[in-house]
This record gives sequence, structure tokens and C-alpha cells, in this order.
Amino acid sequence: MIEVLIPQFKLLIESIDRMDREIRQLYKTLEDQNIFNRFPGAGPQLTPHLLVAFGVNRERYHCTSDLQKYAGIAPVTEQSGQKKWTHWRYSCPTFLRQTFVEWAGLTIRYSFWAKAYYDQQISKGKPHNTVIRALAFKWIRIAFRCWKDNKPYDESTYLKALKKRGSPLLKYAANE
Repeated sequence: MIEVLIPQFKLLIESIDRMDREIRQLYKTLEDQNIFNRFPGAGPQLTPHLLVAFGVNRERYHCTSDLQKYAGIAPVTEQSGQKKWTHWRYSCPTFLRQTFVEWAGLTIRYSFWAKAYYDQQISKGKPHNTVIRALAFKWIRIAFRCWKDNKPYDESTYLKALKKRGSPLLKYAANE
């Protein structure tokens, strides 16, 4: 069985590598790359995946929640009688969801507010995976606005907006 599977895995790995190279080459030709190159933590591997998630047609998603639901990041709330529960979406492109989750996890190292949010939620006793999915939810909102407005992400602009709104996130970070 192993002798049969190993050549199949080699072919699969070669195919994935070839597609990744093609995606990176195509990415370099797209105008929107300047938006996605500025997202903290995305790097050369995830920026093309993020651009593919959004696409070049700005009419594709009418609002942030359209993309959050499609990507499987928006939670689903169900209710039956007296019981109510929340879970993640089962019917979604899992590769797309994983792209946003991986990116959100990486932003903790590169974004001041993302690290503060992560620490704040962990201190409340939330599990790591739950916090990362919530962070991905927030990042999609930010990335969506950058994409719609055709403006690269700027951490200082976002921090000023948090300050203007009196966000408890900045107060939490200051106390750390």
C-alpha cells in the first residue's frame, strides 16, 4: 500500500508546488498586490491567497459579512426550543478559511492591536483557536475596507481610529 501511495503523494506535492509558483507569478501582475502586501504577517506565501480570497471584482461581495460567511469565519448560531448554540460553518471552502485563520495567527507577532486583542481574550479564559477565529473575523473587516477603498493597510491609522472610539483594547494594552 505504501509503495502505491508514495508516488501519488510525490505527484500531488509537485502539482501543489507548480500551482503555488503560478499563483505567485500571476499575483505580481495584479494591481491590488499593493493593498495585500501591506498586511502584517501575511508574507509572500499568504498575500497571494488573500488576494485570491477577495478577487479583483469589487462587486463580488457587497458587505464584509458576505465574505466572512463565505470563508467560514462568521459563526453560525442555531436555536431549538430553549437551547441556543454557536458553531463554525461546516459548508465553506476550508482552504479559504484556513488561509484567514493562519494569517490571523501570524498577525499577533506583527500587529500591536492584534497582539493586545489576543492577550485580552486569552486573559478572559478563551481558548486559543476561538481567539484566532475571532481575530480573523476582525481582520476580514479591516481587509475588506482596504480592498473596497483601494487603500493599503496602515497600522497607525487603525490605532488612531481605535483611540478615537475609546477602544478598551488600547486601555488593556497600556495596562499590560
